[in-house]
Formats: sequence, C-alpha cells, structure tokens
Amino acid sequence: MAAPLVGPTAPARAADLEPTDPRYTLRDARNIADAYGRITGPGGQLRNPAYLPALVEQTSRTSVAQLLEQVATPSRPSLTAGAFIPGWNVGNPLRASWDRTRGRMRPVQWTNRFGALVRGTLYAPLPAARDPYTGEVLRGPFPGVVITPGSVQGSEGMYRWLAQDLAERGYLVLTYDVQGQGTSETFPHQGQQINALPFCNPFAPPAAGELLGCPGVPFQQLANFTKGTRDALSFFLSTPRRPWRNPNSDDVAVDAFSPWHRLFDRSRDRRTDTPGRTRRVAIIGHSLGAAAVSRVQGVDNRVMTVVALDKLAAQAQGPLRPGRVEPVVPALSIQSEYGFTVTPWPLSGGSSLTPTPSPQGPDPRRERRTGWEAWNRAGVDSLVLVPRASTHLEFTDIPLVLPASRYGQALTSHYVQAWLRRYLQHERNDRALLGRRFTYLEPRNEGAWEPVALPRRRLTSYAYCSAYRLETPGGVRRDRDWTDVGCP
Repeated sequence: MAAPLVGPTAPARAADLEPTDPRYTLRDARNIADAYGRITGPGGQLRNPAYLPALVEQTSRTSVAQLLEQVATPSRPSLTAGAFIPGWNVGNPLRASWDRTRGRMRPVQWTNRFGALVRGTLYAPLPAARDPYTGEVLRGPFPGVVITPGSVQGSEGMYRWLAQDLAERGYLVLTYDVQGQGTSETFPHQGQQINALPFCNPFAPPAAGELLGCPGVPFQQLANFTKGTRDALSFFLSTPRRPWRNPNSDDVAVDAFSPWHRLFDRSRDRRTDTPGRTRRVAIIGHSLGAAAVSRVQGVDNRVMTVVALDKLAAQAQGPLRPGRVEPVVPALSIQSEYGFTVTPWPLSGGSSLTPTPSPQGPDPRRERRTGWEAWNRAGVDSLVLVPRASTHLEFTDIPLVLPASRYGQALTSHYVQAWLRRYLQHERNDRALLGRRFTYLEPRNEGAWEPVALPRRRLTSYAYCSAYRLETPGGVRRDRDWTDVGCP
C-alpha cells in the first residue's frame, strides 16, 4: 500500500499569492517545516520504530570496520569526518541487508594520480535478478554509472541509496570517496616523501588547478572532484589488459583493475544522442561533485550523459567553481530550494547555497539559470527539477541532524532512473519523465521495501520553476515552466 504523502492538496503556486498576503508567509512556514520531513515526517527517521535500532547497530559495525581498516594501513591516514564521526558514513541503516538480497556490493581501492589511496564500492545486480519495478530479467553486461560525492566531507556511504537503486535496475555502479573525504587518504604520495609524513613537499609550486604544493590538500577544492571523477572513471573502465596504473602503491594492497569488469557493457553504442560519445557510461555528482561532473562531461569523451544533484553548472567564478562549461551530453539536474540551512522567503535571493535578502520574494527562474538555460541554448537535451522543501542535503543519507524533505530523495531516484533508461538504454519514456504520478520502492524496515506514491505536482516546488528540452521522434519538446510555477 502506498504511503501517505505530504498533504491532501498541493500548495498554491508562486503566481497565486503575493508576499504581502499573510497566507504567503504561512505557506512558507509550512514549507520550512517540511524541509525537515526526512527526520520528522510520516515514516521519517524519528517516526519509523525500525530506524534508531538499525542506526545504532550499523554505526557500531561501520566504526569498527573503518578503525580496523585504518590500523591495517598506517601509512595511509584518513583524517576525515567519515573516519572519526560515528554514523557519518553509515547511510540509511535500513538498507544494510541489500547486499546479497536485492543486489551485490564489492569494496575496491586504488591510488589516484597523486598516489593517495582511494576507497570505493562496486554495485551490481544479482545473477538472474529481476527488475523490481517491471519484473523483467536483468541480463548483463550492463551500462555503467560513476557517482562522485559532495564536498564538505561528503562520503560514499551517503550515496549508497542511489547506487543500490540503480544497480537493482540493471546498472554497474561505482561510488568512491575523493581524496581527503570519507575513508580515502588525506595526503598524496610524491617525490622523496612517498612513505614518510607529510608524504609530499608542501612548499613545492602547486600543480595546475591545485591550491598547495601537496596535490589534493586541502580537500575542499574543485580539482579533487574533477580529477577524482576522471580517475574513478578510468578505474571503472580498467581491465586485466588495460589495468589502472596505481602510482606509488607499493606499501598498500590495491585493485589493479575493476574486479567486475566483465559486467560492464563495452559494446559501442550506435544509438548515442551525442556524436562521438559511444561508451555506455553516466557520471553523477552532488554539490562540488555536481560542479565537477558538469565540467567533465564537456571534456571527457567517455561520458554519454550526466546527472548533477544541486547544481548543474554552466559558468561561475571562484576557486570552487568550474569556470566556463561546454554543454555536450544530455544533462539531468535535480536542484534544491534551500542550501545547508533552511531560511525564510525574505532570504531567498542569491543562490540557495549563499542566500541573500529578496524583499520581493523568490526569483522563480533561479534554479533554471544555473545550467539548464545554457544546455537549452546549445540544443542539448536537459531537464531541471526542483523538489518542494528540498535542501542541499537532500541527496545524502545523514541520520537525524541535518534538514532534508521527506520525499525529495525518492523523487530524485525516480528521475535519475528514468533519465538513464532514456539516455543509456534509449527508452523513449516521456511518460516516466513528464508524467504526473510515479511509484518508488523504499526501505521501511531492514529487508522490507514498500511502494511509495509520488504525485509530481504536490512534490515539486511552488516557488522555483522546473524546465525541460527533449528531442523526440516528432521534434523538440520544450517547456520552460512545466510545473506551472509562473515563470516567463
């Protein structure tokens, strides 16, 4: 039976009320409360009796496993939040039984181009598994997906939900921690300092794109995510005949190539939407990872489509932004109303990540401008969707303390699944992308997944417009305000 949803009626759209109307502020207050729905909403973390016991159990198991992993590699320190804060890298504890019941997982590790140890996980369907939505038998080899985490100590466990959702639908998926985050190593190993602290020369001239002489330090820089994405993609595509080079790895056990390389579909895609892009691979990124994949899609010919989770970036300035980006491959962007904090409507100016005063109320075109408009001008398929009450943390599984809406993650997963089926598997599935009601399977108890109904209008932003541009056999379909917010 489908779960109850946010409310009996959809909120009024942006054009229906003015900021001077008291109902405008009341609606905003409700939206702010709903931005904590993952914690307090129906079936949320505090209202699901199965959640807290599972969290305690999985936090203990994860902490012990990571401690033993660090002890076993003393010359490869991970000085990160994921390594030291209990629960940081657990993800959704109700998914702990997924491995070997709904799909399979395998840990992997390699050294990046600077010699830092990178840890990740591969996800794949079970042998002879059936698609949990359609019942179809999943036959390999499968298209591939590489997921890059967000910055500010995002770790791969936070994105396990999406990797598992994709794997059980017929994809081979790699998640990983960029250098300096999660369980990956903090320092590079270079020059004469390969096996002695600080493992590099901090006074050396910075390499291109780096802030300091030790590449990858500090972790909060775009280079960690762009180079991390491309290195992870190279490892994902590696084989015994074409292994990953694993520089400066003599002191640690690493995977010379992807152990599940045979599960990846290496045939050239003759139906590609982008001439010259024939590898069946998608890249997905969140936050600074989204900025990174926005850039990488334009310069790496191995990428067939891209998904940016807050936000697709076309052009921005500053050390954490990608500069000019060339739209090349079809792009899905799921973007948020709020940033790390939930602010009232008078602070809806600027970006969701850096809010500024806006006495006239939210600019409904704000999220459309960051990337979709550039893709539209370039004539490349793209879709931007803004879930209602969504935050920048929507896409990370973090227990109890940080805001996220109740159904934003479910809506995101549905759209990512539909987008990849269209652009990696060439299903012309307009209804799955543009329909009014969807179904999502979510874990309610350990080992128990149940369907949730997702009515699109009720779960999308009333303040910020969503938009799409899609090539179809009948021509281009385009709508700059397909959720009826009131955008010009």
